[in-house]
Amino acid sequence: MSDDNVKPVIEAMLFSSERPLTLEQIKNALDGLGTEEIRGVLEELRGEYERFGRGMRINEVAGGFQMITSPGFAPFLKKLYKERRVERLSRPALETLAIVAYKQPLSRAQVESLRNVNVDGVIKHLLGRDLIRITGRKKAPGRPFVFGTTRKFLEYFGLKSLEELPKLEEFKRLTTEEIDGPKEPARKS
Repeated sequence: MSDDNVKPVIEAMLFSSERPLTLEQIKNALDGLGTEEIRGVLEELRGEYERFGRGMRINEVAGGFQMITSPGFAPFLKKLYKERRVERLSRPALETLAIVAYKQPLSRAQVESLRNVNVDGVIKHLLGRDLIRITGRKKAPGRPFVFGTTRKFLEYFGLKSLEELPKLEEFKRLTTEEIDGPKEPARKS
């Protein structure tokens, strides 16, 4: 493959893929190109899209790269797809998912003890949506399953890795501000 073709080929691969592509996946499709060269081409494409104000962006997410629409064009896309049905996660599902994401691996009983409600249906729903998975069994009586998040979880929330999750302290601050309103600076008399 000539150097002139590398950039459009990678662009076509990203455009046609429903999931983020890892550097390794791109490398396997492009004979003879190293991961650093591929990363360089991706960064070049990223820069071009930004510089020329294109409608697309290349985003690093869930350990791979994905072509996404530019956030500035969201209002137009919402109008275009207003009829499209998007299944959102319920509040109990989001709460359960947050617990699993921050405390993984943990069992259903551990999630229930933190939420103080039965989570059988929610766990089943999250497993069905492939946002969580069974990661093993706990070394406890009955050997219950333990759960963790999936790559699709990272994709759903646009995260490169779990390290990008907001810190719990940030949630406490945001929750307090939501309830009490933002703290005003102390006035000097």
